[in-house]
Amino acid sequence: MKSHHTSRRNFVRGMSGAALAIPWMESLSKSSEPIKPSVRAAWFYVPIGVVRRGFFPGEDEAAIPKFNGSRTEVKNDARIKVGTHELKLTPTQKPLERMKEKITFITGLDRTFQEGTDVHAQCASCFLTNSAPHTITQSPYPQSRTLDHIVAEKIGRDTPFRTLEFSCNSHKDNKESIQFDNISWYGTEHVAPSMRDPRKVYHRLFGTQEGQSNKNITDLVLEDARSMQRHLGYDDKQKFSEYFDSIRTIEEQMERLEKLRDELSFAKFEEPLDAHLPRGEYIRLMGDLMVTALQVGLTNVATFMVGPERWDTPYMYETLFEKPRSHHQMSHNQGRFIEDLLRVDHFHMEQFAYLVEKMDSIKEADGTTLLDNTLFTYGSGLGDGSTHQYSALPIIMAGSGGGKLITGKHINLSDHSGAVPKKEGKYQQLYNGLPLANLWLTQAKALGLEMDRYAESTGEISHLMA
Repeated sequence: MKSHHTSRRNFVRGMSGAALAIPWMESLSKSSEPIKPSVRAAWFYVPIGVVRRGFFPGEDEAAIPKFNGSRTEVKNDARIKVGTHELKLTPTQKPLERMKEKITFITGLDRTFQEGTDVHAQCASCFLTNSAPHTITQSPYPQSRTLDHIVAEKIGRDTPFRTLEFSCNSHKDNKESIQFDNISWYGTEHVAPSMRDPRKVYHRLFGTQEGQSNKNITDLVLEDARSMQRHLGYDDKQKFSEYFDSIRTIEEQMERLEKLRDELSFAKFEEPLDAHLPRGEYIRLMGDLMVTALQVGLTNVATFMVGPERWDTPYMYETLFEKPRSHHQMSHNQGRFIEDLLRVDHFHMEQFAYLVEKMDSIKEADGTTLLDNTLFTYGSGLGDGSTHQYSALPIIMAGSGGGKLITGKHINLSDHSGAVPKKEGKYQQLYNGLPLANLWLTQAKALGLEMDRYAESTGEISHLMA
């Protein structure tokens, strides 16, 4: 290596020509000036909504599958007021307990359902783009360019990948159309294809080459990196080791999943093979790849889809059930499967919490963490999988985007005083909140974009401003 000066976007090259991005190293910085970390944005999408009684305050005694609205406490029929409140985690949110001070729970955000198409089709495909009904004439969906691609023009122009799209739908049975299975779109009906195979993701991000059967990429890169390591301070050596350990762990996880797939291939199953792979392992592995890409500056913008909408193909939720189960089928029998559905919601929250904690464990150049400089949003296009409501959506935001937005609070944006849940078309709705697009507008402006409106937004969310 001719020079030992580098930045977090440079690459260490192995003798095979493969490349591996490394995190920012203070010891190798040319400048003594503190380096301001990049801001990032990522979205964690959960399909088919949530069970309201486990996710929302005041819903624990609601009739199934109906809902109360926004009562924060059943006693005295007290309803939570619009504004900022103390954050009290509900049972489904409990996995976030350790990160409570760095998350914000937002209630009272709605979307408008455009009649004439399947309710599930608009859930994912319009989640980050929900335009006002019938304003998009070339598509039956209120879909346009999604927020991730818009913010990437500002914060992703200097990264190798403007955006990265991750999906944890490994099935090949093409149960539904692309509208049910993607949240990232270059424009109306122009999907941004998501990455689903961890091995292919690894090859794409870290430039591994086929044919190196005797040595994995980490071995090759370390041979060339040892000379650089001599120039690192103690803290950077620790960071260097931790980083390569995480890469090695990703490789080991991929090898384990591939071995499981090989073992299962010898047996005959009615369900697709991947249904029998451990669900949590697969999600966390894909999540590790996303976090690493954000950490080293391969991208500053990512979307992460836990699963597709209305896909009846079952998954193997390890530790939850003895055999693969269909999330969608259970959601249509909420009264019968209420406890199982609550476990699935808790399971998804565990995966989100895992990634939130992982982001917060990664230190940046100025002493903050990757999470501190990221807006990482958990959400779903449905408020409830049984009622198919597009109102009162489940939204949690982790991180503050570099201190631009507040954390550690519950922000209620709906005014349900005296409101009664009603039918909107064939689905139960309660439109008394603000458009979800108001959150996307607020996030875009916090990330440095100058815009006055996004999709069907009516303004920024002032309660979120730091």
